[in-house]
Amino acid sequence: MPDATNGSGLREHVLLFSRFLRSPRTVGALSPSSRALARAIAGELDEGERRRIIELGPGTGALTTEIIQRLRPDDRFLAVDIDPEFVRQLEHRWPAIEFVCGSAARLHEIASERGMPAADHIISGLPFATLPVEVTREILVSVGRTLRPGGKFTTFQYAHAYPLGTSAAFRREMTALMGVRPSRRLVIRNLPPCFVITWRRAEN
Repeated sequence: MPDATNGSGLREHVLLFSRFLRSPRTVGALSPSSRALARAIAGELDEGERRRIIELGPGTGALTTEIIQRLRPDDRFLAVDIDPEFVRQLEHRWPAIEFVCGSAARLHEIASERGMPAADHIISGLPFATLPVEVTREILVSVGRTLRPGGKFTTFQYAHAYPLGTSAAFRREMTALMGVRPSRRLVIRNLPPCFVITWRRAEN
């Protein structure tokens, strides 16, 4: 199993802040996710063998750390980020993990090329509340083509942004795509506090 160390040190804070200043709509956060938030999200992974797990928007790797700690030898793990600097840093840190620099809107194509066309769990750190609506919809279409029936999609939304129209619209569209209503959990130990939201896709 690859070494997993926490991704919330000073270097990660500086990197994330610099990338936020460069592209605030696609980065969407000023600091990495807390360990409490990362554990809550990664804790949504189902038990089982030969899991196919995809992470969208790993950023500096705070959540990636927790996912890696839960990987089993037969699991497949793929992480996709649009920022080449994030990908370069992550590849250096975890050379045994497959990181791809690309858009989540191309997720199905990226996953299929790597033999993962039907994921068991997609975990997203993407800032859907700030992404353009058309980009969000392209990502949802690609997620829908990639996540298997019965699979899970987990993301988070900052508590202060949760009531906003863009956040609510994303949840409605994801609920329609998944065919089920999501579960929700508030994580206080994050700055700012977040809701962890998980959909398990309907089987039919």
